[in-house]
Amino acid sequence: MDVNGTVAEGFEPVREAFAANFALLGERGAAVAVYRDGHRVVDLWGGTRDVDGDTPWEAGTAQIVRSATKGVAAAALLLLHQRGELDLDAPVGTYWPEYKAAGKEHTRVRHLLAHRAGVPVLDRPLTPAEAADPDLGAAAVAAQAPAWEPGTDHGYHAQTYSWLTGELVRRVTGRPIGEWIADEMARPVGADLWLGLPEAEHARVGRVGPVEGPQAAGALRTRPKRAVTEAYADPESLTRRAFAAITPLPDENALSYRAAALPASNGIATADGLARLYASLIGEVDGGTRLFTPETTELARTEQSAGADRVLVVGTRFGLGHMLHGSASPLLSPTSFGHPGRGGALGLADPETGVSFGYVTNGFRQSVTADPRAQALLRALRSALA
Repeated sequence: MDVNGTVAEGFEPVREAFAANFALLGERGAAVAVYRDGHRVVDLWGGTRDVDGDTPWEAGTAQIVRSATKGVAAAALLLLHQRGELDLDAPVGTYWPEYKAAGKEHTRVRHLLAHRAGVPVLDRPLTPAEAADPDLGAAAVAAQAPAWEPGTDHGYHAQTYSWLTGELVRRVTGRPIGEWIADEMARPVGADLWLGLPEAEHARVGRVGPVEGPQAAGALRTRPKRAVTEAYADPESLTRRAFAAITPLPDENALSYRAAALPASNGIATADGLARLYASLIGEVDGGTRLFTPETTELARTEQSAGADRVLVVGTRFGLGHMLHGSASPLLSPTSFGHPGRGGALGLADPETGVSFGYVTNGFRQSVTADPRAQALLRALRSALA
C-alpha cells in the first residue's frame, strides 16, 4: 500500500506509523495532517476512498467524522462567547425560553457545553428523518426532563448534543449552525469542513463502514471493562439510551443524512480541514487568520467535568465541549484539547507545542474515545516532537 503526501524533516515517524496502520491495524483508507505554529508539517493519505471499494484515496478526500464534530460545535459557541454574544454563566433559557421546561430552568450554558445538562437521553427517540429536522430535535430536548440535576454531574450527550448546541447557535445568531460554521469558521481559515454537506462536494466524500480489528500476530488487542460491556448491553442503561436517541441508526452514507446538520455526529472533513481548524484555535494559520484569542484558547482547555462519566462508564475529562487529555481519551499531551469520533476520527490542538492534528478514516472500529490507529499516530507525533 502506497502512502502519498509529504512530511517535513523530523516528522518521518508519523509516516511510518501511518503505513503501519494499514499493515497491522486493518486500515482501509485514511489521511492524517499536522500543523505546527500554523504551518502544515504532515499531509499524508493512502488506501481507498470507500471502505468497500477500490477507488484510490486522493488529496482532498473527505469523510464523515462522527463525534469529532462536537469539537467544532463547541468552538462555535466559544467563539460566540468571545464576541460577547453568549454568556457562559447565563441560563440556557435566557436565549431559548422553551428550554426552561421540566426542571431545566437553572441549566447554564456552560453545563450544556460540558455534558452536565443531564439530558443525554430522550424518552422517545427520534427517527433519522426527525433528527435531521432542527425544529423537532430542539423541541424534543427542550421538553425532556433531566436524568440528573443539571450542573451536578456529567455524562456524555452522544446524540442530544446536536440539538442542544445547534439550537443555541440558532437562537443567538438567527442562523443555522452549519451555515454559521461555514461562514464564520471554516471559510475564513480555509478549512475543508462541512456541517451539512453541499451538493457540490458530494463526489469527494467516501463511503464509510465498520472494519475488523487487528489481524497481524502481535498487534495490540484491547477488551473493554466488564462494566462498560454491560452498560452497552443493557437497553435501559443511560449508555444504550444515549446512543439510541436516534433510532434506528442513520445510514451514514445516505446523501440526505450527509446534507443534514447534526453537530454531535455528522460533520464531514478532510484530515487537513480538521487540523487546520484546530490550528486556528491556538494561533495564526499560514500567517493569517486566528479564530480564538489566547484567553479563549485557555478557556477551551480548562476542565469543567472530570471523573466517572454516567454515560460512557469510564473516567472522562471535558472542558467547555472539548475532551481533555486523560486515560479514556489520550491526546497529544496534558495541555491538549480536542474531540474523537466514535470508531476513528480525531481532531485536537496543543497550545504548549503549537501543534494541531487531524485524522480521518473510512473504516470505523468498536472504539469510542481512543481508536488504536489515531493513538499510534499520536505516539509517533510525540516522538517526533521529543
